[in-house]
Amino acid sequence: MNLDSDDFELFDLPQRFTQDGALIDARWRALQVRVHPDRFVAQGAAAQRVAMQWSVRVNEAHRRLKNPLERAAYLCELRGQALALESNTQMPAAFLMQQMSWREALDDALSPQALDVLSDEVQAYRVHALGLLAQTLDEVGDVAAAAQQVRSLMFVDRLLHDIGRRMAPH
Repeated sequence: MNLDSDDFELFDLPQRFTQDGALIDARWRALQVRVHPDRFVAQGAAAQRVAMQWSVRVNEAHRRLKNPLERAAYLCELRGQALALESNTQMPAAFLMQQMSWREALDDALSPQALDVLSDEVQAYRVHALGLLAQTLDEVGDVAAAAQQVRSLMFVDRLLHDIGRRMAPH
């Protein structure tokens, strides 16, 4: 194992968006068995510190690979297209109009049923958008378009989080 390996190399996975979540988990468990600091107790504090660094690295890679948006953003970065979230806030006009519509619907939702309907609509959009993102990254290879799609999906995830907070019992 090499600390300089990217997450995909570390987990012995193809460098693509579409991944098998169960396989990611299985590779994570196998790596954790190899690098867990408890395995290095007899080798002293220095070996345990290195094992702890490896364990942290493996956990970070696992988190990034398991989360579709983090995995997509990571792929964009690996392919030379940083998301530039601080400086690139441009969104297509149609997407901004949809966001405003959803936000208004959230503000106007007075019943659990209205929140459920909105949540279902936004979840369906998210599933569709993730499918398009998979095509953009894995088939088309348009990293700039993928970065835009990831930025848009981050807005969608934030909206879903806000809907969830409104749905949660107080």
